[in-house]
Amino acid sequence: MFHNIPQPIQTRMRFLEEIDARDRLDGTPRMQRLRQVPSQTGKFLALLAAAAPPGQFVEIGASAGYSTLWLALAARHLGRRITTFEVLPEKLALARETYAAAGVEDVVGLVGGDAREHLPRFGEIAFCFLDAEKEVYADCYELVVPRLVPGGLLAADNAINHRQTLQPLLDRSLQDTRVAALVVPIDNGVLLCRKN
Repeated sequence: MFHNIPQPIQTRMRFLEEIDARDRLDGTPRMQRLRQVPSQTGKFLALLAAAAPPGQFVEIGASAGYSTLWLALAARHLGRRITTFEVLPEKLALARETYAAAGVEDVVGLVGGDAREHLPRFGEIAFCFLDAEKEVYADCYELVVPRLVPGGLLAADNAINHRQTLQPLLDRSLQDTRVAALVVPIDNGVLLCRKN
Protein backbone atom coordinates (compact mmCIF):
# COMPACT_ATOMS: atom_id res chain seq x y z
CA MET A 1 0.00 0.00 0.00
CA PHE A 2 2.88 2.41 0.77
CA HIS A 3 5.28 1.12 -1.87
CA ASN A 4 3.21 2.35 -4.79
CA ILE A 5 1.62 5.59 -3.59
CA PRO A 6 0.37 7.32 -6.75
CA GLN A 7 2.49 10.31 -7.75
CA PRO A 8 -0.34 12.89 -7.47
CA ILE A 9 -0.92 11.82 -3.84
CA GLN A 10 2.81 11.93 -3.03
CA THR A 11 3.16 15.36 -4.62
CA ARG A 12 0.21 16.80 -2.69
CA MET A 13 1.44 15.23 0.58
CA ARG A 14 4.86 16.89 0.16
CA PHE A 15 3.18 20.21 -0.69
CA LEU A 16 1.06 20.09 2.48
CA GLU A 17 4.02 18.94 4.61
CA GLU A 18 5.98 22.01 3.46
CA ILE A 19 3.10 24.37 4.29
CA ASP A 20 2.59 22.73 7.70
CA ALA A 21 6.31 22.99 8.55
CA ARG A 22 6.36 26.66 7.51
CA ASP A 23 3.15 27.41 9.48
CA ARG A 24 4.73 26.03 12.64
CA LEU A 25 7.77 28.29 12.31
CA ASP A 26 6.52 31.60 10.92
CA GLY A 27 3.95 32.58 13.53
CA THR A 28 0.87 31.74 11.45
CA PRO A 29 -2.12 32.06 13.82
CA ARG A 30 -3.19 28.72 15.28
CA MET A 31 -6.60 28.53 13.57
CA GLN A 32 -5.05 29.29 10.18
CA ARG A 33 -2.30 26.66 10.46
CA LEU A 34 -2.91 23.28 8.84
CA ARG A 35 -2.20 21.48 12.15
CA GLN A 36 -2.02 18.14 10.37
CA VAL A 37 -0.70 14.82 11.65
CA PRO A 38 2.97 13.91 11.07
CA SER A 39 3.59 11.44 8.23
CA GLN A 40 4.36 8.60 10.66
CA THR A 41 0.91 9.03 12.24
CA GLY A 42 -0.60 9.16 8.75
CA LYS A 43 0.96 5.79 7.89
CA PHE A 44 -0.23 4.37 11.22
CA LEU A 45 -3.80 5.52 10.50
CA ALA A 46 -3.70 4.02 7.00
CA LEU A 47 -2.53 0.68 8.40
CA LEU A 48 -5.31 0.72 11.00
CA ALA A 49 -7.96 1.65 8.44
CA ALA A 50 -6.78 -1.04 6.02
CA ALA A 51 -7.42 -3.63 8.77
CA ALA A 52 -10.88 -2.30 9.66
CA PRO A 53 -13.92 -4.57 9.30
CA PRO A 54 -16.65 -3.83 6.72
CA GLY A 55 -18.40 -0.53 7.27
CA GLN A 56 -18.07 3.21 6.65
CA PHE A 57 -14.91 5.29 7.03
CA VAL A 58 -15.33 8.67 8.74
CA GLU A 59 -12.87 11.50 9.44
CA ILE A 60 -13.78 14.38 11.73
CA GLY A 61 -11.56 17.37 10.99
CA ALA A 62 -10.21 17.33 7.44
CA SER A 63 -8.13 20.52 7.62
CA ALA A 64 -6.37 20.68 4.22
CA GLY A 65 -6.87 16.97 3.62
CA TYR A 66 -3.46 15.54 4.54
CA SER A 67 -4.65 12.77 6.86
CA THR A 68 -7.48 12.06 4.43
CA LEU A 69 -4.90 11.22 1.77
CA TRP A 70 -3.43 8.52 4.01
CA LEU A 71 -6.89 7.17 4.76
CA ALA A 72 -7.79 7.30 1.06
CA LEU A 73 -4.98 4.82 0.38
CA ALA A 74 -6.65 2.34 2.74
CA ALA A 75 -10.14 3.12 1.40
CA ARG A 76 -9.04 2.55 -2.18
CA HIS A 77 -7.21 -0.65 -1.18
CA LEU A 78 -10.44 -1.98 0.36
CA GLY A 79 -12.80 -0.60 -2.28
CA ARG A 80 -14.49 1.79 0.17
CA ARG A 81 -15.13 5.51 0.54
CA ILE A 82 -14.36 7.91 3.37
CA THR A 83 -16.60 10.76 4.47
CA THR A 84 -14.65 13.64 5.97
CA PHE A 85 -15.98 16.70 7.79
CA GLU A 86 -14.56 20.22 8.05
CA VAL A 87 -16.17 23.30 9.62
CA LEU A 88 -13.79 26.11 8.57
CA PRO A 89 -14.58 27.46 5.06
CA GLU A 90 -10.93 28.21 4.19
CA LYS A 91 -9.85 24.69 5.20
CA LEU A 92 -12.81 23.24 3.32
CA ALA A 93 -11.59 24.96 0.15
CA LEU A 94 -8.04 23.67 0.71
CA ALA A 95 -9.30 20.13 1.30
CA ARG A 96 -11.37 20.26 -1.89
CA GLU A 97 -8.27 21.43 -3.77
CA THR A 98 -6.22 18.62 -2.17
CA TYR A 99 -8.62 15.86 -3.17
CA ALA A 100 -8.79 17.12 -6.76
CA ALA A 101 -5.00 17.54 -7.07
CA ALA A 102 -4.33 14.10 -5.55
CA GLY A 103 -7.00 12.38 -7.63
CA VAL A 104 -8.87 10.84 -4.68
CA GLU A 105 -12.33 12.29 -5.25
CA ASP A 106 -13.54 8.80 -6.20
CA VAL A 107 -12.99 7.59 -2.62
CA VAL A 108 -13.46 10.80 -0.59
CA GLY A 109 -16.69 12.60 0.22
CA LEU A 110 -16.12 16.05 1.76
CA VAL A 111 -18.86 17.52 3.94
CA GLY A 112 -18.79 21.12 5.11
CA GLY A 113 -20.22 21.47 8.59
CA ASP A 114 -20.17 20.12 12.10
CA ALA A 115 -19.85 16.32 12.12
CA ARG A 116 -21.97 16.21 15.28
CA GLU A 117 -24.99 17.27 13.21
CA HIS A 118 -24.41 14.54 10.60
CA LEU A 119 -23.23 11.54 12.62
CA PRO A 120 -26.69 10.63 13.96
CA ARG A 121 -27.66 9.74 10.37
CA PHE A 122 -24.71 7.36 9.91
CA GLY A 123 -25.13 3.62 10.00
CA GLU A 124 -22.30 1.21 10.72
CA ILE A 125 -18.89 2.81 11.07
CA ALA A 126 -15.80 0.64 10.62
CA PHE A 127 -13.15 3.31 11.13
CA CYS A 128 -13.22 6.87 12.46
CA PHE A 129 -10.33 9.31 12.75
CA LEU A 130 -11.01 12.21 15.11
CA ASP A 131 -8.76 15.27 14.79
CA ALA A 132 -10.90 18.34 15.43
CA GLU A 133 -11.03 20.99 18.13
CA LYS A 134 -10.49 19.17 21.40
CA GLU A 135 -13.69 20.58 22.93
CA VAL A 136 -15.80 18.44 20.57
CA TYR A 137 -13.97 15.14 21.14
CA ALA A 138 -16.26 13.89 23.91
CA ASP A 139 -19.42 14.61 21.89
CA CYS A 140 -17.96 12.93 18.81
CA TYR A 141 -16.84 9.93 20.86
CA GLU A 142 -20.35 9.41 22.19
CA LEU A 143 -21.82 9.70 18.69
CA VAL A 144 -19.30 7.36 17.04
CA VAL A 145 -18.85 4.52 19.55
CA PRO A 146 -22.48 3.29 19.41
CA ARG A 147 -22.23 3.26 15.60
CA LEU A 148 -18.97 1.28 15.43
CA VAL A 149 -19.33 -2.23 14.08
CA PRO A 150 -17.83 -5.02 16.22
CA GLY A 151 -14.08 -4.68 15.75
CA GLY A 152 -14.54 -1.14 14.43
CA LEU A 153 -11.87 1.40 15.28
CA LEU A 154 -11.88 4.97 16.59
CA ALA A 155 -8.54 6.79 16.54
CA ALA A 156 -8.29 10.24 18.13
CA ASP A 157 -5.18 12.39 17.67
CA ASN A 158 -3.37 14.52 20.28
CA ALA A 159 -3.92 12.16 23.21
CA ILE A 160 -0.48 13.02 24.62
CA ASN A 161 0.21 16.64 23.68
CA HIS A 162 -3.34 17.70 24.66
CA ARG A 163 -3.63 15.22 27.50
CA GLN A 164 -4.70 17.80 30.08
CA THR A 165 -7.67 18.91 27.97
CA LEU A 166 -8.55 15.38 26.87
CA GLN A 167 -8.06 13.65 30.25
CA PRO A 168 -11.80 13.26 30.96
CA LEU A 169 -12.29 11.60 27.56
CA LEU A 170 -9.21 9.41 28.03
CA ASP A 171 -10.48 8.29 31.43
CA ARG A 172 -13.93 7.63 29.96
CA SER A 173 -12.65 5.58 27.03
CA LEU A 174 -10.18 3.55 29.09
CA GLN A 175 -13.04 2.53 31.42
CA ASP A 176 -15.71 2.16 28.71
CA THR A 177 -16.84 -1.48 28.58
CA ARG A 178 -18.03 -1.00 24.98
CA VAL A 179 -14.44 -0.72 23.74
CA ALA A 180 -10.89 -1.86 24.35
CA ALA A 181 -8.76 1.29 24.46
CA LEU A 182 -5.19 2.48 24.90
CA VAL A 183 -3.07 5.52 24.14
CA VAL A 184 -0.50 4.75 21.46
CA PRO A 185 2.68 6.83 22.03
CA ILE A 186 3.24 7.80 18.40
CA ASP A 187 4.02 11.46 17.61
CA ASN A 188 1.35 13.52 19.48
CA GLY A 189 -0.33 10.38 20.81
CA VAL A 190 -3.31 8.52 19.41
CA LEU A 191 -6.19 7.25 21.52
CA LEU A 192 -7.14 3.97 19.88
CA CYS A 193 -10.47 2.30 20.68
CA ARG A 194 -11.73 -1.01 19.27
CA LYS A 195 -15.41 -1.86 19.60
CA ASN A 196 -16.05 -5.05 21.58
